[in-house]
Amino acid sequence: MAKNAFDTLSFPLARNGPAQIYRSYGKRLFDLTLCALILPIALPLIALTWFIVRLDGGPGFFAHERIGQHGKSFICWKIRTMVPGAEARLSEILRADPAKAAEWAHMYKLDNDPRTTRIGRLLRLLSLDELPQIWNVLKGEMSLVGPRPMTHSEFSQHGSFKRGYLALRPGITGNWQVHARKGASRNQRFTLEAQYARNLTFVDDLSLLVQTIVVLMNPSGK
Repeated sequence: MAKNAFDTLSFPLARNGPAQIYRSYGKRLFDLTLCALILPIALPLIALTWFIVRLDGGPGFFAHERIGQHGKSFICWKIRTMVPGAEARLSEILRADPAKAAEWAHMYKLDNDPRTTRIGRLLRLLSLDELPQIWNVLKGEMSLVGPRPMTHSEFSQHGSFKRGYLALRPGITGNWQVHARKGASRNQRFTLEAQYARNLTFVDDLSLLVQTIVVLMNPSGK
């Protein structure tokens, strides 16, 4: 059997007993337990936001391919926050606006993205667009806490942190969303996610979930 090319990438991961047990077994149990508690609230919110977004004639959900654990691709689900055909418009925007092209190269995202709809800005402000990713968590493709799920183009820029990313399921929230959501560069994001992968424990995950709630109470929409 051919070896996965990602297996050769060097990355020091936590090796102590409790951390390894949590990484291998406890984290998944933690995800499923919290999802069971969250679903009665999340499902009506997903249905309501999907219906509102559908009123403009476009799809309610946005599905995009991301790289998951061990390099396996999966479809990541969100409530659509941009105009239909937004991906095709991105290259036009970057060609026409050098400042936005530089911002995209630095952060892989745009503040005040002209493709974002009015309702989409509100959903992002409240992070409600991420709720459908609970389905990805239930399927085992994502975790509640972990590195931000990457596209193939983002992953190619991930440098020496690739193995740390591939060792874990991507998360709905994580180090980047809590500590640097308001403007970290791509390299700062990778550093934060590498720190998470190295030091992963149950206490870290619980702390990041609590901090996520605090961040959502003071939303930036970024």
